[in-house]
Amino acid sequence: MNRTGTGKYEVLLERCHAFEPVPTAVAHPCEESALAGAIEAAAKGLIIPILVGPKARIEETALKAKVDLGKIQIIDTPHSHASASKAVELVREGRAELLMKGSLHTDELLAAVVAREGGLRTERRISHVFIMDVPNYHKVLVITDAAINIAPTLEEKADICQNAVELAMTLGVERPKLAILAAVETVTSKMPATIDAACLCKMSDRGQIQGGVFDGPLAFDNAINKEAARIKGIKSEVAGRVQIMVVPDLEAGNMLAKNLSFLAKADSAGIVLGARVPIILTSRADSVRSRLASCAAGVLYTHARRGTTALPTA
Repeated sequence: MNRTGTGKYEVLLERCHAFEPVPTAVAHPCEESALAGAIEAAAKGLIIPILVGPKARIEETALKAKVDLGKIQIIDTPHSHASASKAVELVREGRAELLMKGSLHTDELLAAVVAREGGLRTERRISHVFIMDVPNYHKVLVITDAAINIAPTLEEKADICQNAVELAMTLGVERPKLAILAAVETVTSKMPATIDAACLCKMSDRGQIQGGVFDGPLAFDNAINKEAARIKGIKSEVAGRVQIMVVPDLEAGNMLAKNLSFLAKADSAGIVLGARVPIILTSRADSVRSRLASCAAGVLYTHARRGTTALPTA
C-alpha cells in the first residue's frame, strides 16, 4: 500500500538527511523493480550503488525500466552466483558498506554471505527483521525472525533479539520494548515457546542480551493492546507499547507479517543483520516507500557502526 505524507517511514528518511550516502553493492539487479529500487535510493541520497551483474542485462533492464544509469559503476559478472560472490567480495575489500539484494534468490545471496571462506560471517547469528508501518498502530513495529531462522534455538533467539535491539536503537529508540510472543501469556512445559520466552527475559535481566526492555511470554493481543493485557491482569511495561515482536519460529513470523501486510495494509521494509554489514532485502511486491525504508534502515545502522551518528539518549 502506498501512502503519502509524513509517516513512520518518512521519519527514518529524514534522519538520513544528515549523513553521507553509503557505498552499496547491489547483487544482480537484472529485473526492473530491483534495479529501480537501487536507483531510487541513490536519487534520495541514501546509497551510492555499485551494480554487480551481467552488464548487458543490467543495461537492457535499465532501458526497459526507463532508468538512467548515468555514471553508476557496473561490475560485470556472468551469472547470479558470481554476482553474489563478487558483491560480498566488494564488502570484504571495503569498497562497499552495505549489501543489497537484486533479482537473485535470497538463499543464493545469503549462501555467499555465510560462506566459511570469503563470506561475511561474525560470531552473531544472522537474522531478518521486518520494519512494519501498520496504519492503526502508533509506532514502527519490528517483527523478527520471519525469513531466515526456521526453528531457532534459545541461544539463536538471544542473537535474534540482540540484532533487533541494536537496529531499533539506530532507528531512534532509546530502550526498545520487546514482546516475546507465544500463544499464551503463562509459562508451561507443554508450549516450549513460553519457556524460551521466560528464559530470554531472564537473560536480559542478567545482561546476556543488552539494551532492551523484555516481557514474555505474551500473546499477540496482550503485546499490542493495553486493554487486552489489563483484562488478563498483566502488569507490563511492554504490553500495548511494544516495538519489537520476537516470534517463536519462522512460520509464525511469516504468517504474522503477511497478515499485517494484506489485512492491515501495512508496508514492510526488510533488512538482515548479524553479518559484517547490513543486508537490504527487497522484493518485487514492495512499495517505493518500503524499498526506501529498507535502505534508510541500512544507512542509519551503518553510520551508527561507523560512529558518525550517536545512539539515542532520549
